[in-house]
Amino acid sequence: MFNKILIANRGEIACRVIQTAHRLGIRCVAVYSEADRHARHVAMADEAFLLGPAPSSESYLRADKIIEVAKASGAQAIHPGYGFLSENTDFAKACEANDIVFIGPPASAIASMGSKSAAKAIMQDAGVPLVPGYHGDDQSPDLLRAEAEKCGFPLLLKAVAGGGGKGMRVVEAMSEFDEALAAAQREAKNAFGNPGMLIEKYLTQPRHVEIQVFCDSQGNGVYLAERDCSVQRRHQKVLEEAPAPGLSEETRKAMGEAAVRAAQAIDYVGAGTVEFLYDVDGSFYFMEMNTRLQVEHPVTEMITGQDLVEWQLRVANGEALPLQQDQIRLRGHALEARIYAEDPDNDFLPATGTLRYLRTPDENTHVRVDTGVVEGDEVSIHYDPMIAKLVVWDDNRERAINRMVQALEEYRISGVKTNIRFLHALADSAPFREEDLDTGFIGKHEDLLFPPAQLDENLGLVLSACFFLLRSKAEQTLPADPFSPFARQNSWRLNSQYARPMTLLSDDVQHQLSILEQDDHYEICIGDSSYNVRASLEDDRLQATVNGHRFSICGDLHQDQLVLFHEGESFHCAQHREQYGLEDQASEGGLQAPMNGSVVAVLVSAGDQVEAGQTLVIMEAMKMEHSIKAPAAGTVSEIFFAEGDLVSEGAELISVDLDDEEAA
Repeated sequence: MFNKILIANRGEIACRVIQTAHRLGIRCVAVYSEADRHARHVAMADEAFLLGPAPSSESYLRADKIIEVAKASGAQAIHPGYGFLSENTDFAKACEANDIVFIGPPASAIASMGSKSAAKAIMQDAGVPLVPGYHGDDQSPDLLRAEAEKCGFPLLLKAVAGGGGKGMRVVEAMSEFDEALAAAQREAKNAFGNPGMLIEKYLTQPRHVEIQVFCDSQGNGVYLAERDCSVQRRHQKVLEEAPAPGLSEETRKAMGEAAVRAAQAIDYVGAGTVEFLYDVDGSFYFMEMNTRLQVEHPVTEMITGQDLVEWQLRVANGEALPLQQDQIRLRGHALEARIYAEDPDNDFLPATGTLRYLRTPDENTHVRVDTGVVEGDEVSIHYDPMIAKLVVWDDNRERAINRMVQALEEYRISGVKTNIRFLHALADSAPFREEDLDTGFIGKHEDLLFPPAQLDENLGLVLSACFFLLRSKAEQTLPADPFSPFARQNSWRLNSQYARPMTLLSDDVQHQLSILEQDDHYEICIGDSSYNVRASLEDDRLQATVNGHRFSICGDLHQDQLVLFHEGESFHCAQHREQYGLEDQASEGGLQAPMNGSVVAVLVSAGDQVEAGQTLVIMEAMKMEHSIKAPAAGTVSEIFFAEGDLVSEGAELISVDLDDEEAA
């Protein structure tokens, strides 16, 4: 076995490979970009080398630098993970040319499957079922129109090279064909440098079912069951499961054997995935083969009890497959949800930000979290916004779904938008539980997957008020005499009761609360509604009984911004304060942003003389304004942001040269 390998990747897959390699006694070399200096995979590795700046084209895609690092570090093999260089024929060849083992298939196999049209020709010769259509080299418009007529409508135009939904169009009628063809060709050329198109019959209710195959250099090949990846958005997988629901043993066997034939037809070695479209009538058709380990490989590991990364390492080392086909056993059911930094309410656009607060469910035999980040890490614009893969297992599908729903409720993140609430609604939806699956699932059930918030707004405000009050108490220093009225935290007044006002902002609306603190409870009023509350706070968990209804709820309080987590949902609010004190102002003339927000107004110019306490910049967060004031008299030396700019917490907004007397 190898004694040292290099992982030519980042994030959770790099961490995943390191875990198995270390278990096998293999030392690991990590590579990283400047943006990943403090990344988890760098910390986990035995040694790490800087590749270059943050953009992947200048770091993780620099095959020449990665080869140099492998040689310099003495690594015997390179694991490419997935993405980046994992399916790059030239990189696989470069490894071979430098006597470095590429932990993946031969370059020839990657090349064979790199072109969808060439792959389909190979599959046809191997007797693997193909979707009716055209996958020839002649790309003349007249021929493509003729083939479209022959195929029938609806049909799918698909780029010969690439994936991820780019260069793909559904065409309902010949009248739409020319325009759709031109658009798909443009997109394919821009994305992959190749405008070539395939034409396929468009299945209206297909499922995406893929087979995990493994081959060794001795000619052995097996399939390790299948995964259903039908739940997708923009042709990208969201939630995967294994085995595929409702698939008969006969179909599993036929599909698995076809997948092994496909792999052996190109002399495949290592882990690969053969993807099929599975139609409502039980027929299935070859779609493509991914010549690498898949993102969703953990669900296969959970139902087979096998470590597929270990299999990769052993096969790359020249060993035979650990198991024969008749030795592979399946048990139970597994699901994987991809936790992304994205905004499902805004067409799943990627989000960026800092993972200010991060809590994951406890890992055990039923729950697994594959991740490459820790609390405090930044989700940047440079890489895929996947935060983690949440994987669950149980004896059957129903129990596994229940595990997933519970685990998603225990996954809590603030500081960046995520798809956790969407995943929770999806996994718990009736159609998903009832196996009503196809690749159009999300669009078909959109109303169910974007439900209104379950937590009543007033209740959220009451719980938030308790969190603010109890956290404030915990942070205050009390007088030495516990019997002194000044030691009480209830706004005590002589001969009268005083209801403390609190202003909370939620969904851009200010809410006025009145809070009367009794000896063992609060009376909280919002408008005409009154709430009797008993509450306690330990760390980030609030235990509260509101009008007899008990809640256990977690929260993240950052300055005046609060996020409460409840049954897979999050409730956001902020406490409004009229002004900020000196503790919120920067010292030594440097004035920093107290939170993420936008600049509403810059009230001074460079060179202006300012006085202590003078408002210099006004920021806004959640429609609440914050005044940034001069800590002392001085002269404005530099202004770093303009009105309308978005700024991050801690960013320097303005610099003031303090007067000598004030500075002293």
